[in-house]
Amino acid sequence: MSRVAKRPVSVPKGVEINQSGGALTVKGPKGELNMQLNPEVAVTIDTEAASVAPNSGSRFAYAMAGTTMALLNNMVQGVTEGFERKLELVGVGYRAKAQGAKLNLTLGFSHPVNYQVPEGVTVETPSQTEVVVKGIDKQRVGQVAAEIRSYRPPEPYKGKGVRYSDEHVILKEAKKK
Repeated sequence: MSRVAKRPVSVPKGVEINQSGGALTVKGPKGELNMQLNPEVAVTIDTEAASVAPNSGSRFAYAMAGTTMALLNNMVQGVTEGFERKLELVGVGYRAKAQGAKLNLTLGFSHPVNYQVPEGVTVETPSQTEVVVKGIDKQRVGQVAAEIRSYRPPEPYKGKGVRYSDEHVILKEAKKK
């Protein structure tokens, strides 16, 4: 069996996990998340922990048990602490400004880029060159950060562009005569 699935997910105080039919709902202080369960996986919920087990002995069932455990753990962590991704804008004149549910980016194009932030995710700009994406759904936070980065990924010669704060860009040497 998957070693990931053998470990139970601890449920902190203030978090409720409910299973109805083929759906799992996690409620916590920061919000509520839902997930559809695969029929190959069974979830057992106690007061202090939740465990995941495969319904059959197939490789797919074991793989889905590990995946479901990881997703459940991310849901519990999201409704208690939340997730965040930090982005940096590197380049002369590159700026970002959050205005409600929109993020206005100036990235060296002839036009400004207006990004509509999806529901369930918040975007903050502590400074003009920093963007912080926050939310309770890990997948959605990562997707929004990746979409913002895709407007101007860091280029390999000067390193200009939008990058994750922990990303290291390897610079190439310029062409020699």
